[in-house]
Amino acid sequence: MSVLTHESRGRTGPLAWLLVLGIVLAALNLRTAVTSVGPLLDQLAQGLGMTSVGTGLLTTLPVLAFATVGAITPTLSRRIGEHRLLLLALVTLGVGLLVRALVGSAPVFLLGSAVALSGGAVGNVLIPTLIKRHFPARTGIMTTVYTTALAAGTMLAAAATVPIERASGDWHIALGVWAALAAVATLPWLALLRSDPARRRTGADGAESATPGAPAGLRGLARSRLAWTVAVYFGTQSMIAYIMFGWLPTILTDGGYSTGEAGFVLGVFTALNIPVSILVPVVASRFRDQRPVVVGLVAAYTAGFLGLWLAPASTAMVWVVLIALGMGSFPLALMMLGLRTRTAEATAALSAFGQSAGYLMAGAGPLAVGLLRELTGGWSLPYAMIFVVLAAQLVTGLYAGRRRFIEDEQRERVDAEPATIAA
Repeated sequence: MSVLTHESRGRTGPLAWLLVLGIVLAALNLRTAVTSVGPLLDQLAQGLGMTSVGTGLLTTLPVLAFATVGAITPTLSRRIGEHRLLLLALVTLGVGLLVRALVGSAPVFLLGSAVALSGGAVGNVLIPTLIKRHFPARTGIMTTVYTTALAAGTMLAAAATVPIERASGDWHIALGVWAALAAVATLPWLALLRSDPARRRTGADGAESATPGAPAGLRGLARSRLAWTVAVYFGTQSMIAYIMFGWLPTILTDGGYSTGEAGFVLGVFTALNIPVSILVPVVASRFRDQRPVVVGLVAAYTAGFLGLWLAPASTAMVWVVLIALGMGSFPLALMMLGLRTRTAEATAALSAFGQSAGYLMAGAGPLAVGLLRELTGGWSLPYAMIFVVLAAQLVTGLYAGRRRFIEDEQRERVDAEPATIAA
């Protein structure tokens, strides 16, 4: 056991506090490449001469990066080391943000965005792994710290980019400031390089050795019922989030709100993610398993969407608050990545599998809502689809929320194989 891990468990050593600072600063940066673009999309399209195809690709890039780059992160971390890889991810994120802030070419802007999002994708997978490795007895509180910083960074980039653009008169500057924030986030990880515990372990013959009972990478997890339920739970909560961020203003304006009023409600909805990110992991960590929390969050979602659909438009804020409470399924899904595993290696594998598969599922949500609304000219079918997604979230959450572990499931399957062959 490393000195860092020992100190982190007690939360007393300076390296442990440095690690907490590093996680907070990294989390603040993981969504800046995504949410800083949306408020300036019209200016970017005009300034770069970007076509509708280009803007469509730009809004799709986050899902593609999170799904593909996230999948290879465990392999990279075994070869490079977790601290080194997160440092490299933050440098990559910062370079991508800087490149796209300096250029006037749409293809190069898209390339810079892809580079920045790749760094964020690595961080998505690595941080739950680092929490499991260094704070195994504090998964709940450290997930609270992580998700709160993530929500704060998401809201900060969304809220501050336009005022910075207006003050400077230049969208290049408004996007470039987020590269500076990424540079600040690298500092703790530079100091933590010598304490990196995640190096490839080899046997006497020099061959790489696996952790006993750990799942055999993504391929092994593809045969795991628990891994798939965690992935579907993660995917359904992400799908609901993408639908809300993409379509809530349209839902409200179709109900009679002005664009300004709809923007205000969306801002409130986004801001509520911070207290929800604080509250849900604290509550969930008090339960031996997380099924009661799963049920409570789905109930909040269901009441919120029913109200948004059927109640008078003037009451929309009440239902949006309930939906924001249901969005606590995101920090809960991140908690499950650590709570359903016994080792940091298994957490890394489950984090990569769950987030990659989940983001691929989630990316289809906003598109499906748009197609259904176009097909019917109303919101009945989109809401029906949302309730189907919530049903899937409830079923998978009840399975994944029960106290069980990926390693135990893997071991049981391996033990059962000889018996199956003998029979």
